[in-house]
Amino acid sequence: MTATSAEARPYRTVLVWLVLATFTVILNETIMMNALPRLMEAFSVNERSVQWLSTAFMLTMAVVIPTTGWFLQKVSTRQAYTLAMVVFCIGTLLAALAPTFPVLVGARVVQAVGTAIMMPLLMTTLMVLVPANERGSVMGSVTLAMSVAPALGPTVSGVVLEFMSWRWIFWVVLPVAIAMLVLGRRSLPRSAPTGAGSLDVLSVMLAALGFGALVYGLSQLGGEGPHPVSPAVATAVGVVGVAIFALRQIQLQKGSGPLLDLRVLRSGRYTLCLAVMCAAFMGMLGVMILLPIYLQNVRDVSVLQTGLLMMPGGLAMGLLGPLVGKLFDRHGARVLVLPGCTVILLVLLGFTQITVTTPVWWILALHIALMVALAFAFTPVFTVGLSALPGHLYSHGSSMLGTGQQLAAAAGAAVVVNVMASRATSLAKGGENVLAATAGGMRFAFWLDAAICVVMVVLAAFLPGKESAGRPGHGHVPEPEPEMQTA
Repeated sequence: MTATSAEARPYRTVLVWLVLATFTVILNETIMMNALPRLMEAFSVNERSVQWLSTAFMLTMAVVIPTTGWFLQKVSTRQAYTLAMVVFCIGTLLAALAPTFPVLVGARVVQAVGTAIMMPLLMTTLMVLVPANERGSVMGSVTLAMSVAPALGPTVSGVVLEFMSWRWIFWVVLPVAIAMLVLGRRSLPRSAPTGAGSLDVLSVMLAALGFGALVYGLSQLGGEGPHPVSPAVATAVGVVGVAIFALRQIQLQKGSGPLLDLRVLRSGRYTLCLAVMCAAFMGMLGVMILLPIYLQNVRDVSVLQTGLLMMPGGLAMGLLGPLVGKLFDRHGARVLVLPGCTVILLVLLGFTQITVTTPVWWILALHIALMVALAFAFTPVFTVGLSALPGHLYSHGSSMLGTGQQLAAAAGAAVVVNVMASRATSLAKGGENVLAATAGGMRFAFWLDAAICVVMVVLAAFLPGKESAGRPGHGHVPEPEPEMQTA
C-alpha cells in the first residue's frame, strides 16, 4: 500500500488500535512487580518460587518471539491481532481466578504468548503501512506506548494493592483487553498473508531449547539456593541450541523458508542498530532493577512511593517520542542517538556515586534524564534498523529485535543483580553495615553497566545521518508493499 494524504487516516487508525493493545499487554508485563510480596503471603511460597512469575513470562517470550517472523507472514494482520488478544485475555482471566500458585504461573505463560505476538505485529505493520519519510514520527508515537506502559505498571499495581486484593490487578486489565480485542479487530485490515513455507517443527523445538535454556540460565546465574537445572549447564545448553538453530535456519533459507530468517543480519546497518538497542536495553534494565531495591531496601521508601518516583521518567520518555520522531525524519539518526547514548553513559556514571544519604530528588533527576536520553536513542534505532531491510524481511527483523531484547533483559538482570550481591557480600564481610554494603554493591554494578554503555556510544557513532537513514541497506530495494483492504 502506498500511503498518500487520503490514505493517512486508515493507516493511522490501524496503528492507534495496535498501539493501544500493545500498551495493554506491556503494562501487564511490569504490573506484577509490586505484587510479589503479597503473592508470597497468599500462596505461602518463598522468594525463589515467586520469581517464576517473571521467569516463566520471560522464558515464554524468548521461545515464542523467534517464531513470529514466520507466523506473521502466514496469517493476516487481523488474524494475528485476534489470536494475540484472545490468548492474552484467556491468560488474564485464568490469572484472576487462579486457585493455586502453579495455575497462576501457567496463566502468566498464556499471557506471555499473546504479548510475544503483539510486539512484532505492531512493528511489522508500521513498517508495511507507513511511508519511509514518516516512519520516524510514527515510531515516536509508538514509543509512547512502549515506554509509558512499563513505567505505569508498578504505579497501577501499587494503587490497586493499596486498596484491593492482588486479583484485582488482573480484573482491572481484563475489561480493557477485551475492549481492545472487540473494537480494534473491527478497524484492522484484511491484509493478505505475504506467504511463508510450511512450519519446520525441528526449528520450533530448537528455538524452545536454545532460547528458553539461554534465557533461563542467564536469568538464574549466581542466584542463591538450589536450582531445578544448573544455570551454568542451562546457559551452555542454550548457547549450543541457539547455534544449531542458526545452522538450521541457514539451511532452510535455501529451500522452504526459515522460521527466523537470519538474512536480516546481512544488513550491517540493521545489525549495528540491533547491537545498540541491546546495549541500551541492558543499561535501562539495570536501572529498573536496582533503583527499586535501593529505594525500598536502603532508603525505606514504600512500594507505592517507589512506583510514583519512577513514573515521571517513563512519562517523559513517552511524551518525547513524537518530538524525537519528527526530529529523526528531519535530521537522521546519528545526531539524536549519539547525544542520547552519551547522556545514558553520564547518568550511569552519576549512579555510581550513590550512597545511603544521596538525596531522593537527585535519584529522581537522574532517572528522568536517563528516560529522556533513551527516548532519543530507541525511536531512531528501531526505525533505521527495520528500514535497512527489504519489505519481506520486516516481520523477521521485528522478531529478531524482540529476541534480542529478551536476551538482553536476561543477561542484564543476571549481571547487575549478581555483581551487586557479590560486591555487597564482600563489603559486609569487610565490616560495612548492611545498608552501606548494599549501596556499595549497587555502585559497583552501575560501573559495569556504564562500561557496557561505553561500547554503545562507540557503536552509535557509526549510525547513518539524514542522507541515508531511510534507505535500505546493501543497495537493495524493498519489495512492493501488499495491498491492504480496510474492511
